[in-house]
Amino acid sequence: MSGKQYTKDALTILKETSRTFFVPISKLNGDPKDAVASAYLCLRAIDEIEDHEKIANKDKVKLLRNVSMKLQEYRADSTAEQLTPEWEGFESQLPEVSLRIGEWILYCPEAMRGRIVDATSAMSDRMANWADRDFQINTVQDLDGYTFSVAGSVGLLLSDIWAHYDQCITDRSLAVGFGRGLQSVNILRNKLEDKVRGVEWYPKGFTNTEMFEYAERNLAFAKLYMKSLPKGSSALLFCRIPLNLALATISALKKGKEKLSREEVVQICNEAEDDNKAEGQDQDFIVNSIKQVDQDQQKYKQQLNGQEA
Repeated sequence: MSGKQYTKDALTILKETSRTFFVPISKLNGDPKDAVASAYLCLRAIDEIEDHEKIANKDKVKLLRNVSMKLQEYRADSTAEQLTPEWEGFESQLPEVSLRIGEWILYCPEAMRGRIVDATSAMSDRMANWADRDFQINTVQDLDGYTFSVAGSVGLLLSDIWAHYDQCITDRSLAVGFGRGLQSVNILRNKLEDKVRGVEWYPKGFTNTEMFEYAERNLAFAKLYMKSLPKGSSALLFCRIPLNLALATISALKKGKEKLSREEVVQICNEAEDDNKAEGQDQDFIVNSIKQVDQDQQKYKQQLNGQEA
């Protein structure tokens, strides 16, 4: 373990790590804000290990399982050091957000801390399993499995946070779709970058057309999930921003753009705060989503049947 003293606080690391999620998290207040920030930092900590370009998959397996097992030692009186795993000599290669995972656990309010530990430990173990199979995605079922492992399960975690702090009960199945939708947009957006480092998330036979359909089908579930969030709630504002960014990103990619401009991102975030305008957009989303889910489910069944034949 490293005895290095760090000076940056959690929100500074959060902002440096992802401006996209820093914005909606910063809109939250009090314990919900700290719980979501803790969750994001913990999951980002293990994501950095999973995605590391210079660490071999066999070493990723060991590191990720070290994280998972160490967090399973969690007690109510655990210290950050006690929740920090052995890094097997990789300290110099890992970013600060990973090395401080024990601190991020303790950043969470006590009432939700055990849930963050559970989610992080479980995801780290699932990531290790995927690293052990060299992240091979051959079928739609594989893609479903991977996107659940690293993103759909985050939807479940956030739903538990909303339920605890806002007594907001949501459809967990739609929450899984929300996470899958955001992850599949990332896959589309980062396709060329992933290819350079030798990673392919497309199932065999998939082109951009099929991946767009996969992403849009899951984002349709995300839109329906929004319906269960109370108007004016922190949860609605938090979820609206990444969803709107994902929808705009898909639109941009279809037009041949590589990504959204900084100005477009700022505009989308600002519009999400305009409750009246956003509320109207949400209702349009919901109506269109019901139709889209019905249509896409039939296509999905055809894809599955074709792979099983």
